Amino acid sequence: MRRLFGSVRARATLGATLVVAVALVAAGAAVLLSLRSNLMGEAGTQAERSARAVASELAAGTPYDKLSGLDGDDGPVQVLDERERLVAASEDLERISGTDSDQVKPRPVTTPSGDGDDDSDDAGEALEPGEVSGESLFSNGSATIDGEAQDYRFAAVEVETHDRGHLKVYAGAPLAAEHGAVRTALTVMLIGFPLLLGVVAAVTWLVTRRALRPVEGIRREMAAITRSEDLARRVPEPDTHDEIARLASTTNETLAALETSVERQRRFVADASHELRSPIASLRTQLEVAAAHPELLDLDGAVEDTVRLQRLAADLLLLARLDAGERPNDAKVDLAGLAREEAEGRTGVTVDAEPVEVAGSRGQLGRVLANLLDNAQRHARSAVTVRVRREGDRVVVGVADDGDGVPDGDRERIFERFVRLDAARSRDDGGAGLGLAIARDVAVRHGGTLTAGRGPAGGALFELRLPLA
Repeated sequence: MRRLFGSVRARATLGATLVVAVALVAAGAAVLLSLRSNLMGEAGTQAERSARAVASELAAGTPYDKLSGLDGDDGPVQVLDERERLVAASEDLERISGTDSDQVKPRPVTTPSGDGDDDSDDAGEALEPGEVSGESLFSNGSATIDGEAQDYRFAAVEVETHDRGHLKVYAGAPLAAEHGAVRTALTVMLIGFPLLLGVVAAVTWLVTRRALRPVEGIRREMAAITRSEDLARRVPEPDTHDEIARLASTTNETLAALETSVERQRRFVADASHELRSPIASLRTQLEVAAAHPELLDLDGAVEDTVRLQRLAADLLLLARLDAGERPNDAKVDLAGLAREEAEGRTGVTVDAEPVEVAGSRGQLGRVLANLLDNAQRHARSAVTVRVRREGDRVVVGVADDGDGVPDGDRERIFERFVRLDAARSRDDGGAGLGLAIARDVAVRHGGTLTAGRGPAGGALFELRLPLA
């Protein structure tokens, strides 16, 4: 049961069925109340018509035994005097309730005395002799006529007579039609509502199943991808152009990004292993030779390989921290001063900078400038220029050289890890191809960009753009 209602389809079906059930119950109750009220009103109108007919005859002086409404065909009738004594009633009336008197057999009553006339003023509204009251009172009750018991709607009408004083006439209309109609409507509802709820549940189940079928396909494909670890696979995208189609599209985009990231990580590990292997092998060879022949130890070469290995390890560690999402601090850094510090002691490097500040890591930004200067000096013929300026809400650091420049088709490729374009960037001539990759990653982490273009002297121009502090 828990597994069943853990399904979106089951919950949607249950929810829709409950909503429709509540609506049907409310509508059914309203219909029954309206039906009962209308039928009760019709019965009351019929009873009032009968009571007024009898009251009119009494007002005209018709004797009790000549009243036309006492045959019992239209329902029970009672006539009470001001003392609530029964003075006339329907023939064969055996029992009655819901009126002011439960008497069924009239008592012989003489013409009211003066005292009776005085009491008539308190029995109801003040009426002139021969006048029928315009007001009617209604009540529900039951009566038995000639052995047949029924429920009735009673109407009470008062009348003032010339010779018999103040009288009250009760007449009843049967409620059998009202009860029958209500029972019929209730029976129809009790049979029809469950059938309608079953149809609603079935339709909702089928529609939800059809709507969620692509989701199940996505789930199965994701499970297969998880088992096979094949990130090249993609989930099916339905042609419905709805939320599920957008979910499938986003899932495929996520899979593509994950595949790219995993492939990049694999390449990185392979390239890092390859790059580490060379200096370690060279250093090991020199140490083994030195162990066998101390006089042949190339101390400068060993130190150079050790430094190169240290730099490579530092680069790999920084990349690992950047890939892990390490965020720079928010310290203010003077880029003009930092550019002059990194250019100090470098041959052929000139700096033209205005004071500007950015927020970030001084060490990481210094690493970016150092990598750009190393790259520029490696390619320059004679001169490298560094310019620091403000453009709107951005700081632009341009590092240009007078070398051969970067071909248009390689201006994005050079920012990939372990990429070398020519012999000038060989392993022996400097670096493992990580400098520009590190520089761009640091720029992105600081909310900026790093691009390559053509400089004023025809060489390469690298522009670092960062937001002002």
